[in-house]
Amino acid sequence: MSYGESMVAAYRGVGGYIGKIIASVKPGDLPVTQPTVFELVVSLKTAKTLGVVVPRELLLSANAVIQ
Repeated sequence: MSYGESMVAAYRGVGGYIGKIIASVKPGDLPVTQPTVFELVVSLKTAKTLGVVVPRELLLSANAVIQ
């Protein structure tokens, strides 16, 4: 199970930074940002191997479930 920043959102943020740097903004003048989009991914195969029962409610709230 993993809960963290959405990689799609992270790549979009990087693209924005690169665009600003190309537009001659100094990298030191760019603000530090924190993630705003998170995702939950559950691996059922790993859970089964570890003998962990994942509650149905958690599976329903997950962004992705890996069989």
